[in-house]
Amino acid sequence: MIKNICFFLLALILSTQGFSQISEVNPPDYIKTITFRSRTSSQGQLPIIRLGEAFNLEFDVLTTDEPDFYYTIEHYNYDWTKSNLVKMEYMNGFDNYRIVNYQNSFNAYQLYSHYDLKIPNQQTRGLTKSGNYIISIYNEDQDLVFTRKFMMYKEQLGVAVSIKRMRDVKYIDSKQSVDIAINSGGLNLNNPKQTVKTLIIQNNNLNTAISNVKPQYTIGKELLYKYTNETAFWASNEFRFFETKDVRGANTGVQFTDLKNIYHSYLFADGSRNNQPYTYNPDINGNFQITAIDTDDIDIEADYTNVHFSLIHPEFTNGSTIYIYGNFNNYAFANENKLVFNSESGRYETIIKLKQGFYNYKYVLVDANGNLDEGQISGNFWQTENNYKVLVYYRDLGARYDQLIGFGESSSVNISN
Repeated sequence: MIKNICFFLLALILSTQGFSQISEVNPPDYIKTITFRSRTSSQGQLPIIRLGEAFNLEFDVLTTDEPDFYYTIEHYNYDWTKSNLVKMEYMNGFDNYRIVNYQNSFNAYQLYSHYDLKIPNQQTRGLTKSGNYIISIYNEDQDLVFTRKFMMYKEQLGVAVSIKRMRDVKYIDSKQSVDIAINSGGLNLNNPKQTVKTLIIQNNNLNTAISNVKPQYTIGKELLYKYTNETAFWASNEFRFFETKDVRGANTGVQFTDLKNIYHSYLFADGSRNNQPYTYNPDINGNFQITAIDTDDIDIEADYTNVHFSLIHPEFTNGSTIYIYGNFNNYAFANENKLVFNSESGRYETIIKLKQGFYNYKYVLVDANGNLDEGQISGNFWQTENNYKVLVYYRDLGARYDQLIGFGESSSVNISN
């Protein structure tokens, strides 16, 4: 009980550092591989979906009793406080229905059921308002199992995003700055410094997002953001990665495999890259992709493996903790992805059960005060290729909710001074 309280407090502290005012509820150990899919993406990543576009929420349940699950969808404001809209104002149809589409695994050592919720469906015929949403999954006893955030945007203005090296020479080698130009076109934005809000997200991680930055200049129909510090991120380093599409043999990043009750994949030992020269290594910016060889339907035929991580690093004695995270675990901090120092091997180690696929991951440090440091082990290099997304919200004078009216995206692959 005390351990669970400590992790709840840690999650609360970390969530206050980023954008989110309400933390997502992460699933129990028997639920894995939570993925949003839409027409534009099959990778596991932050779901930013065009209003009116269909999407799927999928997850695996690692039990054999085929439990029943129900879902609700709630509308939220820019700052993740609940909006004043009632359900019939943002939803055609109803929610709180059972998820009826599921299949049992086939030809896998790890037995599981794959659940697939499609929106719209016969009961929930569509979402009608742009903005922030939270989908909540409940069990048959109406206990909350997990929640996930997603955003729906209606493109009503242009959002140009460019990535620059940090203008402050103190951090020119370790930070990247995001410049934004919002063109309202034919849309009349009343008092934009008060009514327009932007959110800048690096590599789909809401925990480190930058919010509440006001336009620096207004020139005609354009709102310009060209700040020195306010829109700057630590550049970090390329994500590490591994692939387990063939559980019977070594793949990218995997040293060897072993079959016990299920397959075990032992990754090559990692080391700190903080003091190493930057080396470009293409990644998918923290995302993951389920993939497996010799399968017709990866949803139910891909197996699970126990993935063994190890990091060669001296033990921290100041209360700091090392975690592994990425989009595969929603950038969460939990017991499962916390590394433990092994005094015999002199390494930090942990084991995480993951479905076959290609995964990006990163070692991050959380100090005794709950402060996150992504660069302590990975380093920070201005050359790092990062993905940046910019969301533009607008609440007109007298309006009752925040609309999501613009979405822009860019990569630092072509970063300039």
